[in-house]
Amino acid sequence: MLDADFFRRWMTVTAASVEREADRLTDLDSAIGDADHGSNLQRGFRAVAAVLEKEAPDTPGAVLTLAGRRLISTVGGASGPLYGTLLRRTGKALGEDAEVSEARFAEALRAGVDAVMALGGAAPGDKTMIDALLPAVDALGDGFAAARAAAEEGALATTPLQARKGRASYLGERSIGHQDPGATSAALLIAALGESAEADGE
Repeated sequence: MLDADFFRRWMTVTAASVEREADRLTDLDSAIGDADHGSNLQRGFRAVAAVLEKEAPDTPGAVLTLAGRRLISTVGGASGPLYGTLLRRTGKALGEDAEVSEARFAEALRAGVDAVMALGGAAPGDKTMIDALLPAVDALGDGFAAARAAAEEGALATTPLQARKGRASYLGERSIGHQDPGATSAALLIAALGESAEADGE
């Protein structure tokens, strides 16, 4: 079972991953976007880690809802609303239970991904974070390691695609040959699940 501590750890591990990978995310974004994806997420997840340390919500749903709200309020551009929606919707779907099963979490995360697709209008193959998130959710029933592998594979698979959504879509065919920064950061988020479980001794 997954409790509030696990979800707090997921957010802090994600924040640490974003810190490490911020330059790479920005490099990817400089090729097909505004060159601010890394710095935007860095600012957002620093704020998430800080507020969770201060407020310490006591249910999984409350942790993710608070994290999502903080991302929306601190991150500019598209990534704040998209990641904020992902976490808020997942948190809402988890309800007020003190502990949730991995299967319940997988269902809630799918609801979060569906909300992101509705907000951004993106579908699989559009060269966005959805290309990493959707395979991860599909694989989550087989465990966190399977979800991580699916997300990383999905992010890599965006390289030959032509972007159809977001800033990169303005480049048309010139977006081909570049890995999508949003899919790459989404893979970091999913990878942090496994690290959080390992830290918990699961």
